[in-house]
Amino acid sequence: MTLSAVHNTGDAYPTRLPEESWMERQDPVFWGKWSPEAPLTRAETESFEKNGFLILKDLFSEAEIEKLKAESARLRSGEADLSSENVITEPDSDAVRTVFRLDTESAVFDRLARDERIAGKVKFLLDEDIYLHQSRLNYKPGFTGKEFYWHSDFETWHAEDGMPRMRAISASILLTDNDALNGPLMLMPGSHKHFIACAGETPGDNYKSSLKKQEIGVPSHEALKKMAETFGIEYASGKAGTVILFECNTIHGSNGNITPFPRSNAFFVYNAWSNKVTHPFAAKAPRPAFLSEREPKGPITIESGEIA
Repeated sequence: MTLSAVHNTGDAYPTRLPEESWMERQDPVFWGKWSPEAPLTRAETESFEKNGFLILKDLFSEAEIEKLKAESARLRSGEADLSSENVITEPDSDAVRTVFRLDTESAVFDRLARDERIAGKVKFLLDEDIYLHQSRLNYKPGFTGKEFYWHSDFETWHAEDGMPRMRAISASILLTDNDALNGPLMLMPGSHKHFIACAGETPGDNYKSSLKKQEIGVPSHEALKKMAETFGIEYASGKAGTVILFECNTIHGSNGNITPFPRSNAFFVYNAWSNKVTHPFAAKAPRPAFLSEREPKGPITIESGEIA
């Protein structure tokens, strides 16, 4: 793996190259300026900037959490009238793995995506109006839930969607208890300050296979070993209702789940309004709209109050 400088003025993060390379981040992590009126404490803001993620607990009432869990169960039950293109199953079965466009498939989750307790904090960190680049419901069943391999979301969003800069944040809202055993989100703190430009070209319609098992746009074992030795690995645990904010370039993944206890979360990707996607930087055509919102109507309207 070699150190590389930006060699294309039109692309700050060239990737899917003949050889893997490692370059320093070109963008801020925290785009704004902290003040006592901020929705995050100074310590929380500094922790996000340093580590590339932040775990927030006790944001929602028990009634709100139960409502979200019930809505999640409804969407996975087969009774909800979901668009077929928005549903991804497990690699070896018809069990629901992911429901995309969560904000359009569910009024409850649309309201959650716009809640100030999440979206307000993201807007503060990005210091700009935001919109949803992607939203989804993830479900990792007990006994058979498959792993999500190590990756940087930004690498894919940049290469295949055309996201220009690292000015996006994901929010994972736990809908089940997550612990060390049932395949929780694992992250490499500090990895967001470096960009792994992955080797290999992007095949046509790569998303069709990558949604079940990602093989293109992932760092090599050598790069991951170096990252893990440099930054370590932490896992995000918490009760249902816990919120994990993580920076778009933070290296993350999760183990398979062979416990009897399923793992589920709602996942919202917030992108800065000025960072809307353009033409893909390393693919012939962009991924479908359910994976990458290409024509947002406007910034989201952030709402406060109980989720009814």
